[in-house]
Amino acid sequence: MTAILRLDRREAKVTRLLQSVVDRNMALVANSQGIISFLLVMVICVVVTPAQQKKSSVLWERASATPILAPQGNTWESAGTFNPAVIEKNGKFVMLYRAQDANGTSRLGYAESQDGIRFVRKADPVLSPEADYEKDGGVEDPRLVQVGATYFLTYTGYNKKDAQLCLAKSDDLVHWQRLGVILPAYQGNWNKGWTKSGAILTKKIRGEYWMYWLGTAGDKTDQMGLSRSKDLIHWTEVTETPVLPRRPRKFDSRVVEPGPPPILTDDGVLLIYNGADDNLVYRTGIAVFDRNDPAKLIYRSESPIFAPELEWERVGQVPKVVFVEGIARYNGRWLLYYGAADKYIGVATAKTTQPHVQNSK
Repeated sequence: MTAILRLDRREAKVTRLLQSVVDRNMALVANSQGIISFLLVMVICVVVTPAQQKKSSVLWERASATPILAPQGNTWESAGTFNPAVIEKNGKFVMLYRAQDANGTSRLGYAESQDGIRFVRKADPVLSPEADYEKDGGVEDPRLVQVGATYFLTYTGYNKKDAQLCLAKSDDLVHWQRLGVILPAYQGNWNKGWTKSGAILTKKIRGEYWMYWLGTAGDKTDQMGLSRSKDLIHWTEVTETPVLPRRPRKFDSRVVEPGPPPILTDDGVLLIYNGADDNLVYRTGIAVFDRNDPAKLIYRSESPIFAPELEWERVGQVPKVVFVEGIARYNGRWLLYYGAADKYIGVATAKTTQPHVQNSK
C-alpha cells in the first residue's frame, strides 16, 4: 500500500536502491545502525523523505476532491455519514457506514458501487441499536471481513454509558445476526476502559485468527491490543501491554487505533492505523508485524502518510480528522475509505504493482 522511506545523507544511494527493489517487489528491513532503512510493503511510485511527509500527504492521492457520501435528509443520517467499511461482493463494492441522526444516535447504512467511487445508498439502515449494549448510543464504526461464505462485522456498541467491541454475521451484508460483545469494557491485561475497533486478520496464523483492537490504558490514552481466536467469537488477549503503544511527541501520541482489516503479505502483517496527537488531530500510519508472530512489530511509520487537509476533512462534527476504516482493490489501485471530521466519507488511492498478498478468504 505504501513505500515508507527514511533517508540520511545518503539519499541518492537509497534512491537507486529503491528502484532496484521496486523492480523485484522485495522488502528490506532497517539495519541496526539506522544508516539506511526502508520497508517496501506495497509499491506506490514515489520516493518520500521525512521532510516531504511532514509537508504534505504525498503517499496517497485523493480520488475525489469532495465527499463521496455526505449527510442527507432529516432522520437517521442527517448529522453525519462517516467511518466506512467496504468489501467486494459479486463484482460490486458494498459499503457499510456509520450514520448519525440529530440526537447523536448511530446506525449502519448500506451503499453499493460499480467503480468504488460513486455509491448508491439504501433508504433504510441495515443495523440499528436494539441490544441493551447499543441502546440510545447506537452501533458505530464497522469493519468487514469474509470467511468462507459468511461476512463478519465488528462494530462498537454504545449505550451512552459504555462502548464495547461487538460482532455480527451475515450471508448477504443486509440481514445481520448479532453475536454479542466479544471484548467487554474494563477488562483485559492493560485495558482500563472501553473497547473498540476490531480489525480481524482472516488468514490464520498458527491455526488461529488474530484481531487488533483499541483499548484505554491506565494513563487514559487509547492504545492498541491484540487477541487470538479459533472461532472468531471467543478471544484471548495475547500481550500484557499494548501491542502498538502510543509515542509521545509524535502524530500518534494520544490515540493508536486499528484501521481496516490487516493484510497478510510475504513480508509481514500489514496494518493501516489511525493515530491522534495530543490535540486530537487524526492522521494515518502504517505498522507491519511479523507474518509468523502478529505481536512482533517489525516496522512503523515515523511520520503520517495521510492527514486532514481539505476543508471538509478539517471542519465538521469533530475537526481535523481523517479516519481510515475501509480498503478495496480496483483496476490495479488500492482504494482507501475514510471518515472525515466525523461527518463525511472520502476515498484515497494508492497505485501498486502486483504485491505478494495472500488471499484471506
